[in-house]
Amino acid sequence: MISVEGLVEIYSDGTKAVDGISFEVKEGEFFGFLGPNGAGKSTTIKVLTTLLRKTEGNVSVAGFDLDRSPAGIRNSIGVLSQETSLDVDLTGKENLRLQGRLQQMHGKGLEERIDELLRLVQLREVADKPAGRYSGGMRKRLDLASALIHSPKLLFLDEPTTGLDTQSRAAIWEYLEGLNKKERLTIFLTTQYLEEADRLCNRLAVIDHGKLIAGGTPTELKESVGGDTIILSLKDVSLRLRAKEVLTAIQGVREVVDSDGGVVAYATNAGQIIAGIVTSLDRNGIQLSFLSISTPTLDDVFLRETGRRIRADELSRRETEPFLM
Repeated sequence: MISVEGLVEIYSDGTKAVDGISFEVKEGEFFGFLGPNGAGKSTTIKVLTTLLRKTEGNVSVAGFDLDRSPAGIRNSIGVLSQETSLDVDLTGKENLRLQGRLQQMHGKGLEERIDELLRLVQLREVADKPAGRYSGGMRKRLDLASALIHSPKLLFLDEPTTGLDTQSRAAIWEYLEGLNKKERLTIFLTTQYLEEADRLCNRLAVIDHGKLIAGGTPTELKESVGGDTIILSLKDVSLRLRAKEVLTAIQGVREVVDSDGGVVAYATNAGQIIAGIVTSLDRNGIQLSFLSISTPTLDDVFLRETGRRIRADELSRRETEPFLM
């Protein structure tokens, strides 16, 4: 469904936003681009949806070459961006009707499709109210329906749940899962939410500074970390190098990397060696603010490859339930 070879995007100021990436998306797949803000996710999706002219590389989308048949691509895709693109003065139904007519849809077929989509996103009861009176979650669901009005082969989602509350985000996830599994709609998602990528995507490409740094299924990526994750925050960060030396010498510790405020160790049977870790650090005059253990996450994959986390709030969440203070 998507084939990208050596894609490069250089902005007019010389910034290389995308740096020679290559990947493929299969028909019916839920494929994700996971990375922090500024990684190149949105730039890539703008190129693939013909909104931005590429600098280098070969790209085909939905069977159409990006250079030779951009109109064919536009006719085959739906796009849901970070910001909603609704007319707040029109009702929900009128917004969908407008989008349908822009797609050359008319008459009974359009009205049936509108009714079908309103039912899908559970907005039939408010279909005749102005979109300006909708909540953020309702607007996003209406925007999703707008992107689906012409029954596209491929749906692009650029961080679709950014800014939504937990309940609204979960509702969007449910709709997207249904579209992919029941209707076999191919979906390309960009996100910085670890849980979103882990739950929805069949395969992931992890991107940072315009380069792909890892790829595979969420399970494969997490298993590549190996063992448990031990997060250690140091009272004196200047002792980080010494702490890494102490941890590396402990049997069962497979790898140690830097983290904000301390270090992260990957180990087998972490629960059995944790007492030895604390004793060794204390013996070397290294005091901890906290220590916690967890199974590997996609953020650990990113941390291992880059030395930093995708989202600072993910670390903060994990630090709220420390194993040891």
